[in-house]
Amino acid sequence: MRVAALVTGGKDSVLALYRAQKMGHNIKFLAAIIPQRADSWMFHFPNIHLTEHLSRAVDIPLVKAETSGIKEEELEDLKKLLASLDVEGVVSGAVSSRYQKKRIERICQELNLESVTPLWHEEPLDLLREIIDLKFKVIIVGVYAYGFDESWLGREINSATLEKLVELNEKYGISLVGEGGEYESLVLDAPFFKKRIQILQSEMNYEEHSGVLVVKEATLVDKY
Repeated sequence: MRVAALVTGGKDSVLALYRAQKMGHNIKFLAAIIPQRADSWMFHFPNIHLTEHLSRAVDIPLVKAETSGIKEEELEDLKKLLASLDVEGVVSGAVSSRYQKKRIERICQELNLESVTPLWHEEPLDLLREIIDLKFKVIIVGVYAYGFDESWLGREINSATLEKLVELNEKYGISLVGEGGEYESLVLDAPFFKKRIQILQSEMNYEEHSGVLVVKEATLVDKY
């Protein structure tokens, strides 16, 4: 099936893209919505500009549109973008968020598209283990919950990080995959990337359990 994959550059959307390819779907486009405010209800904000690099890394065309980020209005912006594409379905990285999944499904129904959610209702711990086992290179670029300090920004998601996330889950109830908005991630490399993303310059801002690592400059480099 010809599909567009909704991407943010974060681990869930990239893993969903990877899974969709493995399922045999023809990924015609990556689609990104660029919110004009950090507190968008639906869309990832930190480093969304790096979807340009993701597109080149996986060699799939990127289509994008801006949105005000205002609740519900941003859905119309997504609908307009998807309506302009010659595809039969939409891939998204929803894991357990009914808010996100229901709204994407509604747009798909209105456009007569199929909603593909490869990660839906899978165990968050299993998803993180899969990402680590597949050797995805993922770093944390945003933290927004009690229990996260400045040292989390830029930290790679590996086995040691997973242990710490499990501890925070047990102590504070955070979502292991951050689907409650507790943290945001950025994928720099994955098995199906033709090139990897290298950060050249970044800026860290952190205050009271909330912070972001903003990538100011990045490039694509060959994989070895």
